[in-house]
Amino acid sequence: FSGADLADGSCAHPTIPGRVSPLLPANHVTMTKGTGLVHTAPAHGMEDYSVASHHQLPTDCLVDENGYFTEAAGPELKSKNVLEEGNEAVIEMLQAAGSLLKEEKYVHSYPYDWRTKKPIIIRASKQWFVNTADVKAAAQDVLKKVKVIPTSAVNSMLEMLDRRTFWCISRQRCWGVP
Repeated sequence: FSGADLADGSCAHPTIPGRVSPLLPANHVTMTKGTGLVHTAPAHGMEDYSVASHHQLPTDCLVDENGYFTEAAGPELKSKNVLEEGNEAVIEMLQAAGSLLKEEKYVHSYPYDWRTKKPIIIRASKQWFVNTADVKAAAQDVLKKVKVIPTSAVNSMLEMLDRRTFWCISRQRCWGVP
């Protein structure tokens, strides 16, 4: 059967009795990029976040800034590193619930930090937004004072700044961004 046959359906959570999860269509899940039926982790990726936002699902993040499950993930997972003992704990929970159909080693293509060469866990974090007009004006004023080589690039940068509709000032890493 096709994925469309599953639309508007639901399934039982494999480890939380009584919890029901909706089956939702997502354009980023295709026959060549997945199994067709995947979990959604709204706080851990743009595509999942978009699907959750569209369907008004919560975007709670169960992983802290150090890569450990939070208390909201449950007592079995709390304080476990998601890429290490947390992964093993999830497998044990699925086995105990009789919900593990198959287990095999898989090398996931995590994004890697260019500095530490370690996998990055994408997670939602609180942001604060500022008045777009104020930031735009300040950015354009500052750019006009910067010596840019070649000078012809200044106008295209000013135009790009003028087209920006959203501004988020953020420092996700204490050492900045590449």
